[in-house]
Amino acid sequence: MPIPRGKETLKVLFPFLDWTRKLNAATWRADLVAGLTGALVVLPQGVAFASIAGMPPEYGLYASIVPTIIAALYGSSWHLVAGPSTTASLVLFSSLSVFAAPGSEHYVELALTLAFMVGVIEFALGLFRMGVLVNFISHSVVLGYTAGVGILIIATQLPNFLGLHLPRTADFVASIVATAKSVQNLAIEPTLTSLATLGAGIAARRFTPKIPYMIPAIFAGCGVAAIFNAFEPGSVSTVGALPSHPLRLSRPSFDPSVWRMLIPAALAISISALNEVVSISRALAARSEQHVSVNREFMGQGLANGIGSFFSAYVVSGSFNRSALNYDSGARTPMSAVSAGLMLALAMLLFAPLGAYLPHAAMAASLMLVGWGLIDKKNIARIWRTSRSERWVMGLTIGSALFIHLQMAILAGVALSILIYLYRTSNPTMKPRVPDTHNASRKFTDPGPDLPECPQFRLFRLDGSIFFGSVASFRDAIRRFETSAPDCKHMAIFMSGVNFVDVAGAEALRMEANRLRARGGGLYFIRMKERVFDLLERGAYTKDFVHGNNFSSKTDAMRTIYRKLDYSICKDCTRNVFVECRRRGKQEPVDEDDDRVADFIPSPVVAKTTENSWKRFLKKRNQPWKI
Repeated sequence: MPIPRGKETLKVLFPFLDWTRKLNAATWRADLVAGLTGALVVLPQGVAFASIAGMPPEYGLYASIVPTIIAALYGSSWHLVAGPSTTASLVLFSSLSVFAAPGSEHYVELALTLAFMVGVIEFALGLFRMGVLVNFISHSVVLGYTAGVGILIIATQLPNFLGLHLPRTADFVASIVATAKSVQNLAIEPTLTSLATLGAGIAARRFTPKIPYMIPAIFAGCGVAAIFNAFEPGSVSTVGALPSHPLRLSRPSFDPSVWRMLIPAALAISISALNEVVSISRALAARSEQHVSVNREFMGQGLANGIGSFFSAYVVSGSFNRSALNYDSGARTPMSAVSAGLMLALAMLLFAPLGAYLPHAAMAASLMLVGWGLIDKKNIARIWRTSRSERWVMGLTIGSALFIHLQMAILAGVALSILIYLYRTSNPTMKPRVPDTHNASRKFTDPGPDLPECPQFRLFRLDGSIFFGSVASFRDAIRRFETSAPDCKHMAIFMSGVNFVDVAGAEALRMEANRLRARGGGLYFIRMKERVFDLLERGAYTKDFVHGNNFSSKTDAMRTIYRKLDYSICKDCTRNVFVECRRRGKQEPVDEDDDRVADFIPSPVVAKTTENSWKRFLKKRNQPWKI
């Protein structure tokens, strides 16, 4: 890899120089308005996400300042906004709550260490251009994972929604069981506060979609809680005043034993966080007609988490809500996210004391709205109707998130997706084909009662790759066809659906060709793709069994192969599968040089069919004709 010099070095070290040159009065105005909107939204949102993560509330705001600015400066998306997210927060809580008490000093240290480790992993993936790994996370896995996260958020917030004082847990079953056992002890005031927040949020989503629903929902909850606390102080608990200093230096742990303990969580969070980033950035890029570099986004997110861990920020990722709001607010460049981070720092200086009026019940209700929004009901229903295998992938991912562990959900979904893919590719489809005698063009179709197959010659269309994993299935299919037609010694395969053949596949083709040749027949290929032919040629397989048996059209193949059939069987056959069958009639066997061949096939074509077909194939590849 060449070392960048001069301007190239500046672009690598300071990629934001590309878009800062485009700033003008109009873009500054639009970005500042979008940044102000984002800063207002993240005030309650950051506190809410911190409560999901088991962190003190102010850490949700710390994670929305420095990491947001870094990710905007070093990422490639114009509209992506990084910060605390529901998914990353919940995975962090489920991973760390088994090692330390949520909210404790040790828990915070582990969270900051985890953020640094995630940053290192993400930056390394981007540096070594491993963004392609995200392509292995299928749509069904993403839907199942986000739905599992949404359901888990709703379940874990139920105690706060009902005003129940229960130990926090990331276990779905334990949370539901504990809530059900204590539901008779629910507190009326927090429950009514939660219901008011929930109602205001639902109404805002329906009637004022341009206004972020969390703002009116939180205001409604704060108002109801203030009324209850005015008559009975302390009846609705609140978050409490937040620290007014926007920046707080910190230091992650570099103890090797801690790193070994957190590696599984770091990998799980990195995968889920990067999947969120890619999904959001690509969706917004499609709307804004912008090109997004996945690897650069990985590096930007890595720097955001790594540097943010020294400024009291726990793990950050792409934020669905803030990124969409940033785009809808008219943001033109990443300066909108930079300004949002700076304005949030200013807001903490001015409005931190207002956290004393922020009820826990209102936060729980707003988070339940977030969790419900993560469940993509429309696409889940579509997958359920469309594909049985995708349904299994999605169901396993949801089940793993709820009943095993959130860290395992994506890994389990990806593993099942790959297994299903390998099963499909290891079983290529071989469909028998016959010419349709009822169609003037004699288009090839499936055989049937009115469309019989030739007893000596079979044609197949092969869809799929012939590689080490599918060789057994391919050869078994050949055996089944031979069993159903004992007199069949000639087989032709339409190869237009075969994109790849490896060495094992080439050997399987060679063995089948040799076996049929030993029986007095042959294996023939029609419309073989150049990529497949190149591999066979490099392995010297073309001389072994492809030369003379590869045809660029089915007409050439039929005319050549027909001449090799056993006349003693043909003369008593009444199926008339091919045009040549009707032309040959009851004639006796003829030599290639016999003039009577002209009665059913033009002699120049018969004499040179195989050779001409081979010449045309090589001519397309710009290679000299060789015998």
